[in-house]
Amino acid sequence: MDAELAEVRALQAEIAGLRRACENAPAPWEEKSRVQKSFQAIHQFTSEGWKSSKDLKNQLGHLESELSFLSTLTGINIRNYSKHTEDLTSTEMAEKSIRKVLQRHRLSGNCHMVTFQLEFQILEIQNKERLSSAVTDLNIIMEPTECSELSEFVSRAEERKDLFMFFRSLHFFVEWFEYRKHTFKHFKEKYPDAVYLLEGPSSCSMGIRSASRPGFELVIVWRIQTDEDGKVFPKLDLLTKVPQRALELDKNRAIEAAPLSFRTLLGVLGIEAALESLIKSLCAEENN
Repeated sequence: MDAELAEVRALQAEIAGLRRACENAPAPWEEKSRVQKSFQAIHQFTSEGWKSSKDLKNQLGHLESELSFLSTLTGINIRNYSKHTEDLTSTEMAEKSIRKVLQRHRLSGNCHMVTFQLEFQILEIQNKERLSSAVTDLNIIMEPTECSELSEFVSRAEERKDLFMFFRSLHFFVEWFEYRKHTFKHFKEKYPDAVYLLEGPSSCSMGIRSASRPGFELVIVWRIQTDEDGKVFPKLDLLTKVPQRALELDKNRAIEAAPLSFRTLLGVLGIEAALESLIKSLCAEENN
């Protein structure tokens, strides 16, 4: 029974790690409702209700089911977890009914193809009136990955000791990374003579060549950025590579205005349609 109790507690800790990451995840209304109900049920069930080995097994099965659901919803899987607790309560604090506990946590997992390890400390102080807790140290280790842009928001999460921002940002970052990779791959396969990826399959840049105009190229730079609050969003820019002679002949300064025009196109058509329109405009010139 002790082993089953330990497993239940470990699963509860894993679910707590996914809880905040799931709050802003895009999901149908039915899934959001189920998440809320699941959390309520989990937190209402305490160790006082474990009256038998059968109760433990039932709760264990329920937690495993909910953990599987949350992992599917967020893409985050916790593989290993450990916790060490240190009582820092002094004699003077105990006399005032104050308890001070330091929790040291370690966990490892992945969000799709991104693997991570976390080490963090939580300081809890409890008195007769309330319980307060705060993350006092956070260390994030990201295993080598093709997502070079991850370092920015990982450093910000460590600096702020914001564990939940890390999980939220990681979830949405990976979604945007996979979308960018899929989109570039789609256009590379659809227009193999015109489109090329500067840094391979996971490139953040896509080039468009003009076969009829040697030296004339357009480059789409698609960055995935994270703001101060951990919100993840795409940032696309258009760069032009044209011969100096073409710039001199461009009396209307259309080439100079191209990056701004591309931003307007993005706002009107969206990412995929804007890229398609850009590529087709070059291909149409070559076919005429």
